[in-house]
Amino acid sequence: MAFDKRFNPEELKQFLKSKYGSGVHVEVFPKTEQDQTDQTETPLDARSKALEFNYKPSDIKEYLDRYVIQQDDAKKVLATAVCDHYHHIQNCTTSEDCRDYKKQNIILIGPTGVGKTYLVQNIARLIGVPFVKADATKYSETGYVGGDVEDLIRDLVHQAGGDIQLAEFGIVYLDEIDKIATPTQTIGRDVSGHGVQRGLLKLMEETEVPLRSPTDVASQMQAFMEFQSKGKVEKKTISTKHILFVVSGAFTGLTEIIKRRIGSKQIGFTGERTTADEEHFLFEKARSVDFIDYGFEAEFIGRLPVVVHCNPLSVDDLFRILKYSEGSLLKQYKKDFLAYGLDAYFTDDAMMAVAGRAETERTGARGLMTVCEKLFREYKYRLPDTVVKEFVVDRELVENPTEVLTRLIENPTMHRDRVLQFQLKRFEKVFTDKYGVQVTFTPDAAELIADRAAATSKDLMEYCETLFGGYEHGLNLLRKVSGQTSFVIDRTAVEDPAGTLERWIKETYK
Repeated sequence: MAFDKRFNPEELKQFLKSKYGSGVHVEVFPKTEQDQTDQTETPLDARSKALEFNYKPSDIKEYLDRYVIQQDDAKKVLATAVCDHYHHIQNCTTSEDCRDYKKQNIILIGPTGVGKTYLVQNIARLIGVPFVKADATKYSETGYVGGDVEDLIRDLVHQAGGDIQLAEFGIVYLDEIDKIATPTQTIGRDVSGHGVQRGLLKLMEETEVPLRSPTDVASQMQAFMEFQSKGKVEKKTISTKHILFVVSGAFTGLTEIIKRRIGSKQIGFTGERTTADEEHFLFEKARSVDFIDYGFEAEFIGRLPVVVHCNPLSVDDLFRILKYSEGSLLKQYKKDFLAYGLDAYFTDDAMMAVAGRAETERTGARGLMTVCEKLFREYKYRLPDTVVKEFVVDRELVENPTEVLTRLIENPTMHRDRVLQFQLKRFEKVFTDKYGVQVTFTPDAAELIADRAAATSKDLMEYCETLFGGYEHGLNLLRKVSGQTSFVIDRTAVEDPAGTLERWIKETYK
């Protein structure tokens, strides 16, 4: 074992001491033979990668509808801007005539919890590009204490798994951008307001960002090691030319600036209190001059030509998020309970009660998490130690969680009948949606199915699928012949499903 003769530990110590002061202490260990054989770096794949983008605005809107409730106008504007941006990138890979294109960087306006981040995050997921989100308030102008805005670009490379070319197609999302707006009368150098705006302006235009941060100790050590081993330092950079920037914030007070500019007579609303409709109207009228008056530099706001407004969420919107969104929080809680062998079933009135409480939190969809966490905290803690296997979350549970939990522990089967109803309703819906024929169960049929499913240790849904396998063909035949579209499953059909179906067919053909 021996030191690499080109590597001098004392030089490294002196280098770091001169750059970062005597507070930095370094210990250098000799390389093993294995270390020396592993020095070959695998270069990043330098292949020419043309981004495959075949979406229309309506495709992106349709995808967003699955996850984000409401915000139709915002979805349309975002979808169109994103399509324009990535179609332009495709054009640039086949033509050099893209010098005059202006990037459609975006300002998203709206209160907390209305889906601003979620919209952009899902777009990035759909098209397969890296996504980085950060809070604007944690950054300062490059060279000052605080986060360096250029770190946003380096984070894109990290999210892209080191693939620089993929990172150059990424999306940077900067929240709380309204917090770095600075009044024009500010005295002295403002490194966290106008300073950050200037730093972001440079990134949004087009620049090359070094992959190694000049203020990061680890990066500088890596550079020093590379110099010692190779005699030079390779300066890798990432271009921001095709990176899409999205900034967002609540922009409290902006509507007052817009009001003063357009005059109250043009608004068309009465009363002193700003309603959601009036806010939407005012934000739709927002111009660059309003953002400049708010405290942004003209050059900065000029690089953000697309302005999108997201509306506050109503109780009904929050209910629809719980019930219909593919990213519904209830899916998370169902999985949490399932990890303990517990099946939880949520009624519509329970979801509406949760939505009502969440709306009073005034934090949009985030309020759903606040309410659910308080509501189910004790259930997660106590139920895993009981024999309870299933329960129903209804309005009574939401309004009196402690009382219902106590009763449930004392009588573990108290929700058995209601759980049965849920499972059968789910089977009925799945069957109807899949085969276009409606089936319903009589109470005595439901009771028999529950007993038999329990005896086989099968999930009721699975048991029904096995029991009535082949019914879709027979019932569709009956529908075509007689026009009948709904069928009642009684106890006899449960006891002899094949015989019952055969009898129905014979009676139809008489």
